Amino acid sequence: MFSTNRRQFLAGAGAVALSSGLYAPAIAQAKPRVVVVGGGPGGATVAKYIARDAKGAIDVTLVEPAKSFTTCFHSNLYLGGFRPLDSITHSYGALASKYGVRLNQQMASGIDREKKTVRLADGSTIGYDKLVLAPGIELKYESVPGYSQAVEEQLPHAWKAGPQTVLLKKQLDSLSDGATIVMIAPPNPFRCPPGPYERLSMMAHVLKAKGHKKSKIICIDPKPAFSKQALFVEGWEKHYPGMIEWQDPKMHGGLKGVDAKAMTVTTDLATYKANLINVIPAQSAGKIALDAKLANDSGFCPIKPESMQSAMDENIYIVGDSCIPGDMPKSGFSANSQAKVAAMMIRGDLIKSDTFPARYTNTCWSLIETDDTIKIGGSYEAKDGKIFASSTFLSKTGESPEVRKQTQEENMGWYSGIIADIFA
Repeated sequence: MFSTNRRQFLAGAGAVALSSGLYAPAIAQAKPRVVVVGGGPGGATVAKYIARDAKGAIDVTLVEPAKSFTTCFHSNLYLGGFRPLDSITHSYGALASKYGVRLNQQMASGIDREKKTVRLADGSTIGYDKLVLAPGIELKYESVPGYSQAVEEQLPHAWKAGPQTVLLKKQLDSLSDGATIVMIAPPNPFRCPPGPYERLSMMAHVLKAKGHKKSKIICIDPKPAFSKQALFVEGWEKHYPGMIEWQDPKMHGGLKGVDAKAMTVTTDLATYKANLINVIPAQSAGKIALDAKLANDSGFCPIKPESMQSAMDENIYIVGDSCIPGDMPKSGFSANSQAKVAAMMIRGDLIKSDTFPARYTNTCWSLIETDDTIKIGGSYEAKDGKIFASSTFLSKTGESPEVRKQTQEENMGWYSGIIADIFA
């Protein structure tokens, strides 16, 4: 009698336990999923920081077709002969082996925002709870009449580092004295505002080092002014007198187009026969962001400055060159800084970790000549619906050689540090 009652009691108790969940076996909850598209300084930083700090609580996938990443920052130093290519090319291996980031090395071809999936080049899809887009820039080839992707092997842009950078260097190194280089600079907004002008400096450095006396570099610029202008002009006059000619719209009167076959650049002022033409066209957000309708009429993607969350979709974050960063420039340093804010906010949302008010920083160094480097930068915060510059700094004209050399040492130290922060 006792055994029967006991069995009935245990069966009843088990039913109560199952219904209440007090003694039911734990049902494993799926980890929240973060997919990051783009493995540059923004995307790789987000992937690393989420995976590292979530300590396995979040499943992180980085979608990036390249096996390694060549940085646009310091690619001009490669062009000028100050760095080898392998020193600016980095592997994703540590992200996987040290932090558990899943590497999916193919192209992301589209996003279904309703289903919260990313479509891949092989036709498969990956689901996400939060998506981070860091696709960099799309080049608007048509912004320069006569230019197209079909002629970029002849007239390199080298605004996406890698084979294009190698090609530009090969063309530059092959020039004989008396050559004419024409650069077509991009309109605002674009990746790395001081970049074209550091590139002009590095081109001039190469020519000068080879003993050129008659070669000329002409920059056709659609803008009336550019970043660090007084500092660059001072440096050009000091190191490369008469070699670099910068033309604003009032001088050249408007760009009419390029002719790859004739190797000419035509403006209202003149037609230039060139030995090397470097075309840096206008830019927009990466194609995947445009196709997902995450950009506005500017061609770039509005974000919420306190989180880097897309203004169009609460489940998507956009970092780096594709976003509208307020007072921040589009730079590798900016992308890295924005990525850390996005990573913190995503962890806070998905696993309820601590978050803090967004703070951003940036510095852009530019090498003019050996041990003559200038910088610009600032600190930023979310204010009045944008990323606002709370403080800024800029090198001064007339600085001593010692100061400029120290600035170059900072530049090289920063590069080592940010690469470790992103990839190591």
